[in-house]
Amino acid sequence: MHRFSRRMFLKSLGIATATLPLPVLMRPAFARIQTITVASLLGEDKPETRIWRQIAKQVETRLPGRFRFNIVANGALGGEKEVAESMRLGSVQASLSTVSALSGWVPQLQLLDLPFLFRDAEHLRRVVNSDIGQSLKDELLQQQFVVGGFIDYGPRHLLTKEPARTPQDIAGQKIRVIQSPLHTKLWSSFGAVPVGIPITETYNALASGVADAMDLTKSAYAGFKLYEVVPCMTQTGHIRASGVVYFSNIFWSGLSDEEKTVLSEETAAGADYFNQLIVEDETASMKVASSLGGQVFEPEALDQWRGGATAVWRDFADVVGGMARIDAAEAA
Repeated sequence: MHRFSRRMFLKSLGIATATLPLPVLMRPAFARIQTITVASLLGEDKPETRIWRQIAKQVETRLPGRFRFNIVANGALGGEKEVAESMRLGSVQASLSTVSALSGWVPQLQLLDLPFLFRDAEHLRRVVNSDIGQSLKDELLQQQFVVGGFIDYGPRHLLTKEPARTPQDIAGQKIRVIQSPLHTKLWSSFGAVPVGIPITETYNALASGVADAMDLTKSAYAGFKLYEVVPCMTQTGHIRASGVVYFSNIFWSGLSDEEKTVLSEETAAGADYFNQLIVEDETASMKVASSLGGQVFEPEALDQWRGGATAVWRDFADVVGGMARIDAAEAA
């Protein structure tokens, strides 16, 4: 008596084994894993990358197997503007950005860049959590950027090759600026010569003499090792560098309501986590910078520094929504 094989059994039922599908119950509920390519300007030890590791961990816990976060660090996908362009095209799905870099698409964002407007981190937080912040989110969405939360990179300070305590000390110097009209106007008011250079190219520009100075936060100062080429930091704190955690709307519009909810909640929590990390990282960053030649100076002639801000407020009032909006932000 011959053995009754599986093949013979299936043949008796009229089922062709070559076309037999895999059992449906063997398939996962979500067979398609969506890749989220994330662009980060700095390395694994910096808040810019650590926030995405935290978000990825939390999203995986809540939606297991639904997403794969491809986090590309160290500016490998370009500077902020290049990344923003990629986001609009959908080739990059998520990133962080200063509002300065996005102001080319949403000029109203320059409200958050107005010099000497924000007194401290809490003041900025109140403004971005107000109707002003919601309005800016809506305007960014019109440009295909979905904001998950606002972040605070900390105050920007002046970085130079020689000590520069007063505005007169930088007159005539070539200063690297964010490619933003507001930043150009601010430094021009002090007699400096603004040069727009992507952040990923600043070290070489400063080392080669293409630029003599720049401004930046303490965390990024150490992150880009700029103490090697501009060792003098004057603590002007002239602009509170705010930013966003954001997604490409091309990617976002393809998500389910559940996925949008989870990503929204976890990026909002991630923004709070980032703000905590930045405070800690500023202290650690300045220890590193000081140990490797960085020097810190206090500004003089504060009235003159603030005088440059007055011209910027006046010139950009119409751009950012009027003096009434500036006054509302100042009073928040």
